[in-house]
Amino acid sequence: MKRNGEPEIRVGFYVCHCGHNIANTVDCAAVARYAATLPGVALARDYKYMCSDPGQELLRQDIQEHRLNRIIVASCSPLLHEHTFREATRKGGLNPFFFHMVNIREHAAWVHTDRREATAKAQALVHAAVRRVAHHQALQTKRAPIHPAVLVVGGGIAGIHAALTLADAGKQVFLVEREPSLGGHMARFDKTFPTLDCAACILTPKMSRVGSHPHITLWTYAEVAKVEGYVGNYEVTVRHKPRYVDASRCVGCQDCIKACIYKEPKFPDTFNAGLSKRKPVYLPFPQATPQVVVIDPETCIQVKTGKCKQTCLEACVDRRAIDFTQRETLERVTVGAIIVATGFKTFDASRAPAYGYGVYPNVYTALEVERLVNASGPTGGAIVLRDGRQPERVGIIHCVGSRDEKTNRWCSRVCCMYALKLAHLIKERTGAEVFNFYIDLRTPGKGYDEFYGQLLEEGVQFIRGRVGEVTDWAFMPEEEGHLVIRVEDTLAGYVRRIPVDMVVLAVGLEPQADAQAVRRLFNMSCGGEGFFLERHPKLAPVNTFTEGVFLAGCCQGPKDIPDTVAQAGAAAAEALVLLDRGYLEQEPNTAFVLEDCSGCKSCLPLCPYRAITIAPETERAVINEALCKGCGTCVASCPSGSIGQNLFTDQELFSEIEGLLAPAAAT
Repeated sequence: MKRNGEPEIRVGFYVCHCGHNIANTVDCAAVARYAATLPGVALARDYKYMCSDPGQELLRQDIQEHRLNRIIVASCSPLLHEHTFREATRKGGLNPFFFHMVNIREHAAWVHTDRREATAKAQALVHAAVRRVAHHQALQTKRAPIHPAVLVVGGGIAGIHAALTLADAGKQVFLVEREPSLGGHMARFDKTFPTLDCAACILTPKMSRVGSHPHITLWTYAEVAKVEGYVGNYEVTVRHKPRYVDASRCVGCQDCIKACIYKEPKFPDTFNAGLSKRKPVYLPFPQATPQVVVIDPETCIQVKTGKCKQTCLEACVDRRAIDFTQRETLERVTVGAIIVATGFKTFDASRAPAYGYGVYPNVYTALEVERLVNASGPTGGAIVLRDGRQPERVGIIHCVGSRDEKTNRWCSRVCCMYALKLAHLIKERTGAEVFNFYIDLRTPGKGYDEFYGQLLEEGVQFIRGRVGEVTDWAFMPEEEGHLVIRVEDTLAGYVRRIPVDMVVLAVGLEPQADAQAVRRLFNMSCGGEGFFLERHPKLAPVNTFTEGVFLAGCCQGPKDIPDTVAQAGAAAAEALVLLDRGYLEQEPNTAFVLEDCSGCKSCLPLCPYRAITIAPETERAVINEALCKGCGTCVASCPSGSIGQNLFTDQELFSEIEGLLAPAAAT
């Protein structure tokens, strides 16, 4: 088969058995025999594992021995092995884009049970590929330079570890955290399971290193406002919220807090989960990084009305760090890669009204108890109820907002272990009788099951069953003045009523409230549950579908601190690979504008990658190949057909369709 006087098309065709994945449903030998009858096919083989080294070597040898100039492999998804076979084609001496892959695993073997029909479908797909590949052209990948800096979004343990890993490798890092201090949720914890390390003791040194690292620019109380550009050259606009304190002058002496016109703290302290009060000017917590106070514009009289006596300003007259003239500012930076580590939020326990949170004062969330047991918390580490009593009986309810069709179906992974940790700490501090109400105990990490065994030895009681309700109804004298947990004990086989003084709700993990806005900002995807979606759950767990944007920590899904740190390190490693290479090879399957473009601009709002602009001198569309990802939206939507796309030209697509629909004899 020849095309317009060009050299004869000699197609090498290979069908892969993929072990039993394909061969169990598709007759691979019959597909190879069929391909051998098609015009232009010079060689047709079936092989058990084409992606193996011998399979690739076979392909390379055949190209040279049989003078093949087009290659087709019918096997699995191009997502997994297209690059593998392109590289084998290149090593055989051919342009890699003379290769084409036919997915007969997902499109035939895995979606059919009838072997004859699956084989016929595979043959039709092969016929289409043979027709198409004759029109392939030699294409070249292009290289784009990469700016050697990284943006890390989120200052929890994931963002901190990723930033330090990159900075220690000599890369410039911009770390953006929207709260006034680094630390995230981990800064609120007292101990970490299963080793019961002091959370502050292991977190604070890392926070301090971030604050003083020469390669890290730390921006707290700031948010990413806009992201433009493409992998290697992202233009990021960061919004700095007014702190009303000059961070370069504040030394954290806290004299302004003492001098505030409010003599006593009046407003809920969010860091302590609302269990204590603070003033409008405050330091988030003792180990905060940076050690710079912040003035809350929602509660400060001077910011709201301009009619305060400004006693805080007088207390800081020497350093002149208080600045009520501060306004929101924007700063623009260029980075080559972005790591998103925006964390999670805890489940709002009031969404499970049967447990009485917000109704009964002695029903707490786990995060509130974390602050109670913490030495820097509102009670100095003493576990006391809101009425001042020390609890003698405590019930901990697992899976609140997790594994529940009414709220969230997923397991939040950490709840069992942190519930066990709190059970240990409560029993250690108070000597109380502690009950854990669980569905299943999930303790799969290193040392986790041993920790569970330790609690059994300590006398913590475990009752298997989902709690029905928490009430203050007393049916028996011993229930008077207590909260009553009603639960079906599925191991004992009857419903129990257990009076307690304190209820702790082990709430699950959810995506941040603004996860959809962040997704759109960085052009990422979210899974059905709302967490950010990785490129591949096993092979690319930290990558996203947007090149150069990586995920770390609980924004990708619930995980504990060790897994979070491991994923943060992996994300940093992926970013390092990108930056150290110095350039990015871009696929040539980009769109291009033909000369007859009318400049109607209909393609501009449709491009999801903002790759199309209008050239002012010609008033025609121009496509930035560095931004274009080859999605084809502009090609399909152009009313005059003035946009084409490499690897998806009209000739290639129409030939493929004709091959799919027409019998082989018609070629």
